[in-house]
Amino acid sequence: MSSVDLVLVLRYRKAVTYGFHVLLGALEEHETTTSYEVVLAETPEATTTAIEAGLNRAKRVLVLWSFYSPDAEALAAELTTIKAAAPGALHVAGGVHATAEPVQTLDAGWDVAAIGEGETTLLKLVDAGGDPVGVTGLAYRDAAGKVVKTGRPERLPLDTFRGFSLRWHRFNALEITRGCAFSCRFCQTPFMFSARFRHRSVENVRWHVDEMRARGLRDVRFITPTALSYGSQDESPNLDAVEELLATCKEGIGPDGRVFFGSFPSEIRPEHVTREALQLVKKYCSNNNIIVGAQSGSDRVLDAAKRGHGVEEVMRAARLGVEEGFRINVDMIFGMPGEDQADVDASLNLAKELADLGARIHAHTFMPLPGTPWRDAPPGDVDPETIRAVDRLSQQGALYGHWQRQREHAARLAAAAEAYPRPGRSRTLLPIHSTPE
Repeated sequence: MSSVDLVLVLRYRKAVTYGFHVLLGALEEHETTTSYEVVLAETPEATTTAIEAGLNRAKRVLVLWSFYSPDAEALAAELTTIKAAAPGALHVAGGVHATAEPVQTLDAGWDVAAIGEGETTLLKLVDAGGDPVGVTGLAYRDAAGKVVKTGRPERLPLDTFRGFSLRWHRFNALEITRGCAFSCRFCQTPFMFSARFRHRSVENVRWHVDEMRARGLRDVRFITPTALSYGSQDESPNLDAVEELLATCKEGIGPDGRVFFGSFPSEIRPEHVTREALQLVKKYCSNNNIIVGAQSGSDRVLDAAKRGHGVEEVMRAARLGVEEGFRINVDMIFGMPGEDQADVDASLNLAKELADLGARIHAHTFMPLPGTPWRDAPPGDVDPETIRAVDRLSQQGALYGHWQRQREHAARLAAAAEAYPRPGRSRTLLPIHSTPE
């Protein structure tokens, strides 16, 4: 006889813990008639064991997966092994890749793809005892093999759900903004969460900080696509809202606590960096470094990517940051679509100038990410001379990052895009100033 209606097995990996913690935070406040258990499985072997045990005591077992596009291929191979070893569970994939490529996700072996934000979808799945039929926010195949899409779930205010889990004691940097008004063509965020900002209220943030302090946690960090956009509904920063946020967090975490803003896992847009903004960070926060998103040293490429700023703003941000005593880390992407040699040279020159200022370059290789306007662009192509130049900066301690590994990811993503072409799209006909529909 089954002891519970449902067992939820989370394929719990370090890369996606934040997203799972948010789901658990939503689940712990949800009232449902479904009896369920939650198991966090940190390895493929633990996942297999959890499925086998769950099937012995529950009517249904759901395995929840979340992953980014570069991890999709490796996790599909892991999924195949787990399903062969422990059949009988329903495997549900969520996150940006499943949202952008639901059919590809189903073809890779997952039984269900969760599309869009996961909180309301998970709660409805639990209410349904794990049966996906009729639950909004999903894609799956019916008995005839036809793909069924149930539509996107409702987008709710961030205050609706907790940003981490008290019941399961899972804490993380707090998501204060979801969505992004800056629709950069290479970024998945605005195309998964919409090209507008939704902010967690200061009062709600303070509740989370108070709960952290009560449990002995002392560091407050934030998840946001653009830190100084907190409280804003357009492209301009709202420093009054930022100061209110930082002041209440500093007060809430107490004299022994620390607040970090504009550093990992978030960044600051270069045109938002002003002396006033930096002084706010110094007044309330403990970080001595900030991350600035530059992406390219070519104004032509920045314009094509719809970044909304130029190279001049990047240099100005770096200079101001150094003058105010910060260590500046600058994100740059090599191999952007449509780059010519002049653009590559401009990026290398910018990287060298920034290094001379004392900044460090966080290097990336362009990846044609699903769900973005540049999904069908060629993978980042970094020529040997550029590789040597970037390596020299790395050896000097002026550059870091997994850009070499991302070159391999980019090639795999491009191959997957070829296998699942979008109507009317062509990777070979993508001029730098094109505007993909």
